[in-house]
Amino acid sequence: MDFFFCIPVIFGCPTKIKQEGNGQPHVCPRCHNAQVVTGKSRTWFELCWIPLIPFKTKHIYICGICQWQAPQDGSYQPPVAGGGGGYQPQQPGYGPPQGYPPK
Repeated sequence: MDFFFCIPVIFGCPTKIKQEGNGQPHVCPRCHNAQVVTGKSRTWFELCWIPLIPFKTKHIYICGICQWQAPQDGSYQPPVAGGGGGYQPQQPGYGPPQGYPPK
């Protein structure tokens, strides 16, 4: 009697993202939160859930809230969070209400 054993071979090429450094966060152009950090995106060849061969690596900006991504190739850099600091009125004579900030 012949028995054929079928052994499933599971493979794929997922992309894994890892945060790099602890630099100052940037503002996301999509959701406007200060959660954009630098990271490294790597595509791996996996066999039975074991990463074996890295195919490509690129440095990216990624938002931790909405998962927006952009390459760090110099074409676009999101603005740094907290850029200017304090309160700056837009028009002369316009200012914060009296007693601001509350004590």
